[in-house]
Amino acid sequence: MDELIKLSDATLDQLAIRHPQYNRAALTAGIVHIGVGNFHRAHQAWYLHRLMQAGKAHDWAIIGAGVRPYDTAMRAKLLAQDCLTTLIELDPSETSAEVIGAMIDYLPIENGNAALIAAMADPAIRIVALTVTESGYYIDPVNKGFDAAHPDIVHDAANPAAPRTAFGAIVAALAARRAAGHGPFTGMSCDNLQGNGDILRQAVVSLARLSDPQLADWIDAQATFPNSMVDCIAPATGPKEVALAHSFGINDAAPVTHEAYRQWVIEDRFCAGRPDWNAVGATFSDDVHAYETMKIRILNAGHQVLANVGETLGLATIAECMAHPAISAMFHKVQTEEITRTVAPVPDVTPLAYLDLIERRFSNPRIIDTTRRVAFDGSARHTGFVLPILRDQLAAGGSVAGLALVEALWARMCQGTREDGTQIAPNDPLWDELNAAARAAKSHPQTWLEQGKLYGDVAASAPFCEAFESWLRLIWSEGCETALLRYAGDTLRSEKTVKTG
Repeated sequence: MDELIKLSDATLDQLAIRHPQYNRAALTAGIVHIGVGNFHRAHQAWYLHRLMQAGKAHDWAIIGAGVRPYDTAMRAKLLAQDCLTTLIELDPSETSAEVIGAMIDYLPIENGNAALIAAMADPAIRIVALTVTESGYYIDPVNKGFDAAHPDIVHDAANPAAPRTAFGAIVAALAARRAAGHGPFTGMSCDNLQGNGDILRQAVVSLARLSDPQLADWIDAQATFPNSMVDCIAPATGPKEVALAHSFGINDAAPVTHEAYRQWVIEDRFCAGRPDWNAVGATFSDDVHAYETMKIRILNAGHQVLANVGETLGLATIAECMAHPAISAMFHKVQTEEITRTVAPVPDVTPLAYLDLIERRFSNPRIIDTTRRVAFDGSARHTGFVLPILRDQLAAGGSVAGLALVEALWARMCQGTREDGTQIAPNDPLWDELNAAARAAKSHPQTWLEQGKLYGDVAASAPFCEAFESWLRLIWSEGCETALLRYAGDTLRSEKTVKTG
């Protein structure tokens, strides 16, 4: 192979792949984005890059930011290559790559977040966006309200000028803007949460109210927090992904691989303006909730259907789970008989058509999306994605046998060993609690459901509890595959008949 080209502004014209055709030195910032992970760069930053390639939105460039110590490593990697990123699209039939350049700086990660606050206080910044994971919004797991008792929030309420959290920094920046006579920015969550804009508003306004009620009223009245639905699978980066960038002749310390699919649906509520993302494929809609429900229930809950049993059986990726006959049959049955029944159609897409799309996307063997990554933070993902479906099915008198199996498989995974005897490393902020409950549930299944902050009122449902107990006992006595076949055997046999008939 020829010598690799180190990614930088100075080497862009040496690249043989698509790259920025706009003058990056002339870009000015309009967005601060907190949480510069792979998803953000494959999704929101890509949409903005496409606008810039068309000669638009050059005053909307992104300044990256983070509030956790682990963000420091990513900052160093990106600054060393002028905040450029190689995106590598892994279509089943081909591989393509491009370099995007919508991000122009990355703020220091520091105690007190002074640089972040100063950047957001600048009136040139009109949008502050976040990808901080589903569990990062300080939501009380029982009542879904703001968790004002969390130690981070208690700290920020007592030290509003030197906060620990992204939300504390947002409140401090908005306070500075108000004091200077400037208007607020739009707060835009890009995380997989139903009503993510409403949840972001809840976090920011509730935190502000703890230290400055008048500021909280101003934010609530003047700022906007549009709900959005975001979708693109962008696996974690490791040595294989770095080597893939090398195959294109590029030395990129932080490339991003992604599938050949993106979707972004946004409410058009931006108090300080916005880029014309709709010109490059985003959808502005007054009914984001319908799109959110379809995606979160079929895709995100579907991920949990697969990942826990996959981890327990030692399957490394989501594609491997879909290639496993019993798992894929279980996935299809619980989706068609329970999950999709709680989902309404959106324009031009029925729930079953969307399920077909998801099954094809999940089956792409080139997307190395690990079961471990997908299973991470199950305490947030099951309560946020799976249990709302369960509650709707119970309320409608529908079947919950498949969802009960999904929860039993999660409990089995949290016991901490695979069926081959290997250890499952802790994979949840609440792992110690989950592990203790899972170990006790091996002989007393109801112990798992007695975790009130997870299951709440669902634990009082006889149809669910009876099904859960039956499945967990079967899993422990005869194994996961026996339970899968007991549940989805008819589906598996019918598929074999179609294939051989």
